[in-house]
Amino acid sequence: MALKGKERSYLKSLANSLEPVLIMGKNGLTDNVIKQLDDALEARELIKIKCLDNSGLDANEVASEVVKLLKAEFVQSIGSKFTIYRKAKEPKINIPK
Repeated sequence: MALKGKERSYLKSLANSLEPVLIMGKNGLTDNVIKQLDDALEARELIKIKCLDNSGLDANEVASEVVKLLKAEFVQSIGSKFTIYRKAKEPKINIPK
């Protein structure tokens, strides 16, 4: 499911108040990190992730990889932070159409 403009805008507005659930360091996307992100998406649907400035990771590249691995939707990237969304089995966020 690709997000439409209004849906993405709505999720961006929700993401403003979110704190990152995970801060990625030099180790990058390990199996453990992927598992944590998968669990966080199932629990919250919308999550923000931060890449440490000194990690050498590019937030857009990491976001692209995470979205692909977890079958999620990219919402936005600002600086070293990015936000992703994936509808849970029991949806918590009601996105207006």
